Amino acid sequence: MRLRESVCIPAIILVCAAGLACAKTYEVGDAKEYSSIGAVPWESLAAGDTVLIHYRPEAYREKFVIGVAGTKDAPITVRGVPGPNGQLPVIDARDAVTRPGLRYSNEYRSIIQLGGLFSENARTPSNIVIENLEVRSCRAPYTFTDSAGKKQPYREDSGPVRFMACDGVVLRNCAIRDGGMGTISSANTRNITIENCYYVDNGMESPEGAYVHQSYTETLGMLYQYNHFSHLRKDCTGTNLKDRSAGNVIRYNWIEGGNKQIDLPDLYDTGTARIEAAKRGDASAVNDFIDFDYRYRATFIYGNVLIEPEGDGNPEMITYGGDMGEPRYYRKGTLYFYNNTVISKRTDTTSIFKLKTNDETCDARNNIFYTTAPGKTLAITMWNGSVYLSHNWIRSGWVASHQGADFAGELNDDGTNIAGESPGFADEAGQDYHLAPGSACIDAGRNIPPRALPDNDVTSQYVKHQSGRPRPRDGKIDIGAYEYAGAAAPK
Repeated sequence: MRLRESVCIPAIILVCAAGLACAKTYEVGDAKEYSSIGAVPWESLAAGDTVLIHYRPEAYREKFVIGVAGTKDAPITVRGVPGPNGQLPVIDARDAVTRPGLRYSNEYRSIIQLGGLFSENARTPSNIVIENLEVRSCRAPYTFTDSAGKKQPYREDSGPVRFMACDGVVLRNCAIRDGGMGTISSANTRNITIENCYYVDNGMESPEGAYVHQSYTETLGMLYQYNHFSHLRKDCTGTNLKDRSAGNVIRYNWIEGGNKQIDLPDLYDTGTARIEAAKRGDASAVNDFIDFDYRYRATFIYGNVLIEPEGDGNPEMITYGGDMGEPRYYRKGTLYFYNNTVISKRTDTTSIFKLKTNDETCDARNNIFYTTAPGKTLAITMWNGSVYLSHNWIRSGWVASHQGADFAGELNDDGTNIAGESPGFADEAGQDYHLAPGSACIDAGRNIPPRALPDNDVTSQYVKHQSGRPRPRDGKIDIGAYEYAGAAAPK
């Protein structure tokens, strides 16, 4: 089989004539130049190259690593080509094979990995786009054959896609399912965007399952947008989205279920090493971590639909602060939480926030906080921290905390919140959480936090599922994830 060079426009032809490589396209699939993913020369991809993985009825059972770099103007792209009915090409980890000689670290942790390639051409993966693939079943007890021809088991915390030592990666329009961790990143990663993806049936049923999540990331510059986070696999007790990043933005997603919908603790990958460095008195090592980036102190969550099903995990929905046991290294910043629609279907109690210490703060405005159970079951927060409430719609009868005298935090209500029995959804039973005509949430919001501007203004809204559209603007922002635009507006 031969390389198929893409057709170059005249300007690129001139670049090629000058002795620089012209971008190439590698096509994988039935009756294509490459019948297998492993046949692609992953070690020598260059800026501008594209790998097209065509749909076929049979899943691909192959693993690969990206250890090369594109540029901002010429990224390296791995793109699935859907089938005739829009079916995504499937890469299945069960009995998958790594091409002999394609050596990289931690093969047992993923089916697609960015970073860790052992090659003289290896570079920090940067400016990479991966899109239109279904990647599944990367978890224990399944097995694979590694690059040395040896059969190996996956670990419980393996996952379909793993980011390590990479910068500037986009994962787009992929289905991530039946893994341990769905996606996972380590602390030496930078600038990752996960968008328009579908997460379902990830997790682990073992006693350690509470530590295995649909997505688990620790990155400097982490963006989640337009994703659909559905349920974990049955009897799995992990969180839906757990993120230890600095510079994290979670916007315009649909997140339903999980032990918690969102968990935002302190660092782990470098956290353990940092604590050990502090014990040794190594001040330089203590300071060499991403939590010393100013963005570690500010997290932005907006425009999301967050749903707590009946009997699903812990009663708190969003946690913020830390869990490594060293409060001096917790986030100690502000969670900016605005224009979200938050719904709990629990029949016992629900707490929206859990701030880990009194050094954590939440600025909550323009949100819908709705429970299907009576409002007395709804608490804003748990034991600690400061929560500032402004222009939210909250189910009548809500309380600051269910902890009674043990509540050591502070709730600041500026008197602009609206209480009611129903926020006025277009079709609550059908999970259409747009606002109906006459909803008290229409035009009842306020300006978003100044710290959020201009990068984190509310400019879009989620579209079921895995899409988005511009949020209508009429000069008065509505409460919740959706702006009312008239009864005939598209849903």
